[in-house]
Amino acid sequence: MADDYREPVSTGLAPAAALPYAEFGDRAISLEPGVGGRTMVLNFGPQHPATHGTLRVVLELDGEIVRRCDPEIGFLHTGFEKLGEFRTLNQFITVTDRMNYMSAMNNNVGFAIACEEMLELEIPERAQLIRVIMCELGRIADHILCVGLQAMDLGAFSVMLWSFIEREKLYDIFEMTSGGRLTTSYGRVGGLAFDLPDDVVPRIRDFLEKVPAVIDEIEKMLIGNRIFRDRTIGVGVLPREAAISHGVTGPMLRATGVARDLRRDRPYSGYETFDFEVPVRNDGDCFARFEIRLAEMREAVSISLQAIERLRPGPFNALDHKVTLPDKDDVYTKMESLIHHFMLTMPGHGPEVPKGEFYSATESPNGELGWLIVSDGTAIPYRVRVRPPSYYNYSSIAVMVEGGLISDLVAVLSSLNIIAGELDR
Repeated sequence: MADDYREPVSTGLAPAAALPYAEFGDRAISLEPGVGGRTMVLNFGPQHPATHGTLRVVLELDGEIVRRCDPEIGFLHTGFEKLGEFRTLNQFITVTDRMNYMSAMNNNVGFAIACEEMLELEIPERAQLIRVIMCELGRIADHILCVGLQAMDLGAFSVMLWSFIEREKLYDIFEMTSGGRLTTSYGRVGGLAFDLPDDVVPRIRDFLEKVPAVIDEIEKMLIGNRIFRDRTIGVGVLPREAAISHGVTGPMLRATGVARDLRRDRPYSGYETFDFEVPVRNDGDCFARFEIRLAEMREAVSISLQAIERLRPGPFNALDHKVTLPDKDDVYTKMESLIHHFMLTMPGHGPEVPKGEFYSATESPNGELGWLIVSDGTAIPYRVRVRPPSYYNYSSIAVMVEGGLISDLVAVLSSLNIIAGELDR
């Protein structure tokens, strides 16, 4: 990103010491209280289209200036964590889809990895490579739609349509791979539900070869667009210290100058063997978050192509029938596989799980996705606790909008990519 895009524009106003103004990019707003010193409380959401889901933000406004921002959660009442106390490890995979339907593949794999670390289970190389490919495709699907919706909220409707086209191509790939488009349920403890069909790899390769041109077109459409720049540069600034204190992770944290990425800092699925960069920006504003997601999509393309080149025939599940579900074709035709299937799924049976508390985390598109599993030694966890990135990222919104204009709240929300399914406790 060239520095000239961030050159300050003169407002022609007197310095802040002479007039009670605060500058936001090339704009200046009065800091004097409204008529009679009164403020107004306004509910932004949960039905407002700009909230992208069931989000509610209570605002105290002084004219168009946000004096106080109080974000609220809890409008879905899903009870995801409680459901984990009544399901086996593999059954809970379907619940992880619903937590973040924008990147279900990443959630599937994240929970499966947490279970495998608890069980000390070794995963075949082919399964790990397929997981990497699917997770990076999920990252592209998540980021490209976030960028498109960020543009749409600020008036650039065409970019949103382009992003939906690319996401539909990815959904076709997910459907060919797992049978599902939105909620894939593709991961399994020990590997994957199915191997990759023969015709999927050429389809993935074709997509990866063409999508960089679309990313370039989106960048060209927005990065030099005066309106988009004015609505994002210097807007919604999240200082580095505030991001760390709020537990912010993912693109939001890297946009503040913190090079934290679990794929590099806590490698899993063989990420340490891939050649990729961790994009970082220092401005911490809406524009920086936009730049980070563009850069991460390009890195995801590179990682996926590297993984495809390494793919070789082999098992896609761990060869441990005391933990891993046998192949369905074998269940229908072989007595031993049928017995293993029943022993893993019948109530009162299941894999031998060590007692204790286990925590594992992966780098989902929005940040650190962590799983705390408390085991009492049975096949069903005593407690499942999830650390969803959106929950922590959303908590920092007041820092970014207080003192700014109410119109900037729309720009800030769209740059956070909050998924409401991750918020409800």
